[in-house]
Amino acid sequence: MSKYIEVTTENIDEVIKSGVVLLDFWATWCGPCRMLSPVIDQLAIDFDGKAKICKVNSDDQQDLTVKYGVRSIPTLIFLKDGEIVDQMIGSSANKQTLTDKLNSLL
Repeated sequence: MSKYIEVTTENIDEVIKSGVVLLDFWATWCGPCRMLSPVIDQLAIDFDGKAKICKVNSDDQQDLTVKYGVRSIPTLIFLKDGEIVDQMIGSSANKQTLTDKLNSLL
């Protein structure tokens, strides 16, 4: 069972206010998003209790997509204590790259 958090406009402020957060902007029709999904699921398990691994459905949460300036998906946004510290666009990042990035923020 995955431990990622579904982020919406209703819970975004609570989710990102503290700690390390990875926001994965995705959509059901997006092939690269589906390729990245198992990696996000595994990161959610690996970082349970250490970082918040979150998914944002860009079709359902268009206000958040606009707020974070997401123009293509998948887009991964890294936050620390509510501030954006990095982002990656596309599905080219592998699990080790993302693990290293998250560990560097902890």
